[in-house]
Amino acid sequence: MDLSRLENLPERTRGLALAVPVALVVVISVADATAPKDVFLSPMLVVAPALTASFAGPWRTALIALVAVGGQAFVASVGGGGSAVAWVWQFVALILISVLLIFFSYVRERRSRQLTRARLVAETAQRVLLRPPPSRVGALRVAWRYLAAEDDAQIGGDLFAVTRLRPDTSRLIIGDVRGKGLPAIAEAAAVLGAFRETARYCPTLPQLAESLEERINRDIEEVADEREDPGEHFVTALLLEVPDRGGQVRMTCCGHPPPLLIGADGRVAATQCADPAPPLGSGLLAAGGAADEPIPYGEGDTLLLYTDGLIEARSRQGVFYPLAERVAGFPPALDPDSLLRLLSEDLLAYTGGRLGDDAALLAITRTPEAATGPDST
Repeated sequence: MDLSRLENLPERTRGLALAVPVALVVVISVADATAPKDVFLSPMLVVAPALTASFAGPWRTALIALVAVGGQAFVASVGGGGSAVAWVWQFVALILISVLLIFFSYVRERRSRQLTRARLVAETAQRVLLRPPPSRVGALRVAWRYLAAEDDAQIGGDLFAVTRLRPDTSRLIIGDVRGKGLPAIAEAAAVLGAFRETARYCPTLPQLAESLEERINRDIEEVADEREDPGEHFVTALLLEVPDRGGQVRMTCCGHPPPLLIGADGRVAATQCADPAPPLGSGLLAAGGAADEPIPYGEGDTLLLYTDGLIEARSRQGVFYPLAERVAGFPPALDPDSLLRLLSEDLLAYTGGRLGDDAALLAITRTPEAATGPDST
């Protein structure tokens, strides 16, 4: 039984779990009553409330503590070994430890409620900030995942968004703000706001990158927290323009890893950015400094976009996650949701369940059928 997860069990299952400490009280009490007089097992009764406090609330812990005290009284009544003074001290010790365990259970349950509220707030903030794209954007099927490095965090400086440029073309951004914590979240919000405002109006991706550079330079000065997060403030970003029909995607890379292309036939190819631009907000992207490059993209093909938290994840031996190699071993023709689910599971298994940095994943597949879904945000 994994005690670290018992507090997350359904209420009925948690109630059934109380049978374990009750059974311990019965077994220990009967064993002590039937054991030789010089064998003392009743001090082990404290295990029952201690076990209960690890997953149940204070009221149930108190109930099991009373059962344990009853077991102690049963052993004393049937003539267990030891003097009366020893029995009194055993009762006192059991009661005092039980009181401490009840208090511990109260503190743990209160902290658990606070963490639950914090998770709900974080998940709500993530949906407000990222505004995750719908599963269908034009002729594209879209799926996303956000893998947080911290257990209790649901959002950080990684970002992505999808919007429609024309009725037959989508634009995407995926990026990673330098830094962590609340300052990175504020900067990610500034980047996403700039993208959503300008992506529909800039004729080309290089012009979009230059417009974002100007906006981000101005906005980051307002939201950056120099005291909490001193140093440079910039964001690596990948901009894509994806037509519903046609054989190419246009890509502008601003210091961000290029996507992985997964063909409809299962082939996997790492795309290359021959002319990358500096990260946005760095102040190094001069007018005309960004270029767009083509990526072959046919019907049924999938583009996997990601932040560096994916490719910089390490195994227990310190080996980086070999993305293309691992994806090549997946079953062919996976839909975007299945691909990201399998990729997330494989990544966590590879790293032993711990990530060194947040990772945002976005998968888009061009479907052969006509576009019927809603436009993106």
